Amino acid sequence: MRILVLLLALIPHHAIAETCTEDQALVLQVLGSGGPIADDGRASPAYLLWIDGRARIMIDAGGGSFLRYGESGARFEDLEFVGLSHFHTDHSADFVALLKSGVFSSREGDLVVAGPSGGGPFPGLSAWLDYLLSFDGSAYQYLARYLDGGSTTLAPREVLPERTVTVYETDSLRITARHVPHGIVPAIAFRVEIDGNSIVFASDQNGSDRSFAEFASGADLLVMHMAIPEGAGRAARQLHAEPSRIGQVAKDSGAKQLMLGHFMARSLRSIDENVALVRDNSGLEPVLAEDLLCWPL
Repeated sequence: MRILVLLLALIPHHAIAETCTEDQALVLQVLGSGGPIADDGRASPAYLLWIDGRARIMIDAGGGSFLRYGESGARFEDLEFVGLSHFHTDHSADFVALLKSGVFSSREGDLVVAGPSGGGPFPGLSAWLDYLLSFDGSAYQYLARYLDGGSTTLAPREVLPERTVTVYETDSLRITARHVPHGIVPAIAFRVEIDGNSIVFASDQNGSDRSFAEFASGADLLVMHMAIPEGAGRAARQLHAEPSRIGQVAKDSGAKQLMLGHFMARSLRSIDENVALVRDNSGLEPVLAEDLLCWPL
């Protein structure tokens, strides 16, 4: 017994799964709360929305999220929509691993996948999927049936700049998307509306687009990424919003709750000061994301 206790004490706290309970109608679960560097025990960004006890919506699939997906108890059979905000590896690298695991499931029918159009060195969603999965010499050609002819076929929704579009809709659920400024990287944010609730995933962005507040207006929960500290260099600020700017975006949007994620060593090093800046500028008490955290709405 003593040996078992000692072994359990050695397990990192993230390795013990937290299950989102079935008696809560709508729950956001954080799969990954870290960044692109493997130095803090966190998976890279990814989120699940549990609806009536089933994980139906996934936003981003960064490195490590494949493991967290399994730990969460989510089933590939229940997944209806995957939103990929952009094609930095810390937001998309585990997508193919998730598809491979899905081969062993009983899932049938289309799986809608939304992502940005291309620009510069970054392909758009459709080209990205072809590079990975097409029959014509792709990296993972053995999974090509996901593009045509498999029991589950991907249904891409590529989001163009300068307009907000609906990328998924059912009787009770609507997901819209729009581009956000993330340096030279084409990136999109998602707004999920279900049964009178709204969750906005702001994605990686520098906060310079004032019209984003309208897209996020009145969100019951706004998820923003705090990857850099206040006073970060110009290059970092082209990609990510400083804490004070995060707070201002949240205030301008009128969000009811704010969750912070995508932490890195540079933002964790002065976490108290950074969170205080967000709080002072937003008027909200931020929720700090942790891997496998379940947040009911």
